[in-house]
Amino acid sequence: MATTRELTWSWGGREIALGLDEAGEGPLVVLLPALSSISTRSEMHPLMERLSRRFRVLALDWPGFGTAARPPVRWTPDALSAFLRHALHSLGERPHAVVAAGHAATYVLHHAARQMGFIGRLVLLAPTWRGPLPTMTGGQRPYFARIRRLIEVPVLGPLLYRLNVSSVVVRSMVAGHVYSDPAWLAGERLQEKRKVTRAKGARFASVGFVTGGLDRVESRAQFLQLAESAAVPILLVLGNETPTRSRAEMEALSALPGVETVRLPRGKLSVYEEFPDEVFAAVEPFLAR
Repeated sequence: MATTRELTWSWGGREIALGLDEAGEGPLVVLLPALSSISTRSEMHPLMERLSRRFRVLALDWPGFGTAARPPVRWTPDALSAFLRHALHSLGERPHAVVAAGHAATYVLHHAARQMGFIGRLVLLAPTWRGPLPTMTGGQRPYFARIRRLIEVPVLGPLLYRLNVSSVVVRSMVAGHVYSDPAWLAGERLQEKRKVTRAKGARFASVGFVTGGLDRVESRAQFLQLAESAAVPILLVLGNETPTRSRAEMEALSALPGVETVRLPRGKLSVYEEFPDEVFAAVEPFLAR
């Protein structure tokens, strides 16, 4: 059974509390959820449950995301990197492995490239390095920064944000990019995801991610360079239904020496949440070596 506690971190003169769940015994495995408008550490719970039979597993939220109220901070890649450095070093032992989903993968690669030897191995689940809007438009655009500033404006910002995370918009987004089965996110699952989007202050990190304001790197070349510099064993897991543009980045990563790749027959960007048994079967032998 998992236990829940808080991890505190100071940034910008604020004390920020982040949720952390822990289960199992054995070598330490850290699970990091994706960065998205509907992501929290709970999306890692199905995989956590399976891994905790053999490992001590921790799943934690990112600042600006999760279910708790979030401070009105203009989140940046440097802020999230600082948090990850603080979180990993506060655990009291060298992680046997870090399992990171989506954008979290790039942040872990960035950390591993600068803290050589601190992480034993990496599992990257449908890794991404570029936010949704830059992916759709083929790169950064000047108006993305204007969107971020507009969302920060009191009254108008929350209104615009709510329009973009309505049930209709969320269902359309996840059907196209996140889940293979459009009916998977319905009922109680949909309500839980909607709670994530309605958390106080949720709009700040959410719009940062969507517009590319939380992209840790600026190009595929930089993304691949991080993986090469990390100098640790890497397992890449992706689903064969991954959206074309995101999949192209993952396939480029898979071509690097030292990167093992498992391609599952089904799954999009949240393959680990929708198909935890298949992902566990791919990940467990790599972690058990």
